[in-house]
Amino acid sequence: MMTNYNEYGKVAIKAAKATGNPKDNWLKEVQKTFFDSESSQKKSCPKSAFLGLCEEGFIKGVSKGKYTTSVANKAYAIKAIYLLRSNPKTTYTPKELWVKVKKELFIIKKDHNSQMDVVLALWNTEMIEGGSRELEL
Repeated sequence: MMTNYNEYGKVAIKAAKATGNPKDNWLKEVQKTFFDSESSQKKSCPKSAFLGLCEEGFIKGVSKGKYTTSVANKAYAIKAIYLLRSNPKTTYTPKELWVKVKKELFIIKKDHNSQMDVVLALWNTEMIEGGSRELEL
């Protein structure tokens, strides 16, 4: 099955594969991808989800470090990883995963803002430590 990630998911994959600081990598990739939209370049939710995963050592090849001040978006992304790990054979859309994250974290009114696109793109391309294939062994 071919998964179609939104552009933030693609940015996350490219930034994760690049060498160097993940903050710089995100900025470089988001500027290339959204060259004509400053607001898209500055969108903080997907960036904070990505950097939060980097910060905690969830992304293969990226060293743990201090990359974000976000608490909420980092928590959403980490909760999503744990949900994926607990159901590795289940396929989620970003919206479906967001509904589960909201339920787990007791969030009532908060819209999905591309955080789950970032998580799923990294998960499905096996960029997450302990990702889908590794759990099936």
